Amino acid sequence: MKVMKFGGTSVGTPARMKEVTTIITESGQPTFIVLSAMSGTTNSLIEISNYLYKKNPEGANEIINRLENKYMQHVEELYTTETYKHKIKKFLTEEFNYLRSFTKDLFTSFEEKTIVAQGELLSTNMMVNYLQEKGIKAVLINALDFMRIDKNGEPDLQVIKERLSQLMKANQGYQIYLTQGFICRNAYGEVDNLQRGGSDYTASLVGAVLPAEEIQIWTDIDGMHNNDPRIVEHTEAIRQISFDEAAELAYFGAKILHPTCVQPAKYAGIPVRLKNTMDPEAEGTLINNNIVKGDFKAVAAKDNITAVKIKSSRMLLATGFLRKVFEIFESYQTPIDMITTSEVGVSMSIDNNSHLDEIVDELKKYGTVTVDTDMCIICVVGDLDWQNRGFEAKAITALEDIPVRMISYGGSNHNISFLIQEADKKRALQRLSANLFNCK
Repeated sequence: MKVMKFGGTSVGTPARMKEVTTIITESGQPTFIVLSAMSGTTNSLIEISNYLYKKNPEGANEIINRLENKYMQHVEELYTTETYKHKIKKFLTEEFNYLRSFTKDLFTSFEEKTIVAQGELLSTNMMVNYLQEKGIKAVLINALDFMRIDKNGEPDLQVIKERLSQLMKANQGYQIYLTQGFICRNAYGEVDNLQRGGSDYTASLVGAVLPAEEIQIWTDIDGMHNNDPRIVEHTEAIRQISFDEAAELAYFGAKILHPTCVQPAKYAGIPVRLKNTMDPEAEGTLINNNIVKGDFKAVAAKDNITAVKIKSSRMLLATGFLRKVFEIFESYQTPIDMITTSEVGVSMSIDNNSHLDEIVDELKKYGTVTVDTDMCIICVVGDLDWQNRGFEAKAITALEDIPVRMISYGGSNHNISFLIQEADKKRALQRLSANLFNCK
């Protein structure tokens, strides 16, 4: 069985839903489908929640009415029989009346998560009924019945496996199994969500516990590209990349995939394939545990970076200096992206400035602090083991006329990172493509 996940743009309109139906039924084999909310729906649900937080039920009701009218129009475009049109309109009326019920009660973050979850419940109900109208043996497996996170907000794999196995045994013989991405219940049974990676995370978890032969993530681009196609011309989709390399790219700016969402698939040894809903015949990108030796794979960029440098003559041979520095960042829950050290100083980069003033103020206890804003991390990913001679030099040479604030190399075998000014980002990405991939 394959697991196939389709994002919001892939099911954003009735026409797109029909295209997805063609894709998922083409093989005729049992397939497990994970769906996101239809594009734009989650934003509307968040807007409804914002009005309710501000005690403005009129504003919330206006958005609810607008969203309901949009979905009722979708019914006319998607279904052909009056039986199914009547069935779905009844379901939608109940759903939107349920949303209206929140305008009369006390509103908290718990209610917000329940409201936001309705987007996936709407899309999957519409999709499973369309499949059934087409005569396809399809069943909806509600994610709230098996997807669980523990008290730390992490997926409870044992519970997920046990409950999904029970549901699959109770629903044997279907061609299409459908569930919601993103949503789950927490350790207390309340409606919650997976946060990081959303629906991609759901697909990876489902694929790992089934287990599946392959997990496919369908989006609106034909896989991971070797550079940002919005900035660099003539980029190409990467045909094969390792889980570790894909995670590096995702963390440092490749928006197609969240860095943590493929971890369950990686540990289960299940390949993940990135595919394009708009071009189903395109090969896409295969992510697995195989590493192509001695090869550059891609370049990615991460914006809105701030560099913090602490210079202290007392650091020389002083034990505990770095621990004290890191504890300051930890106390303000501010992760560090890059770090370089010398005998008299340490430089770090962060992508969250919300506590920058407090961090700088505390760091001044240990030395002179300087801050550089409007920076950008350029990440070059591939098989960059230190014994592969000349690879890091080739990347550095590509940036020979671009000022580099920091270089990080050796933290992994797959990544060399450069911290530069955001103003130089476009030129740096273009130079790297020209030098590493011969893209002019």
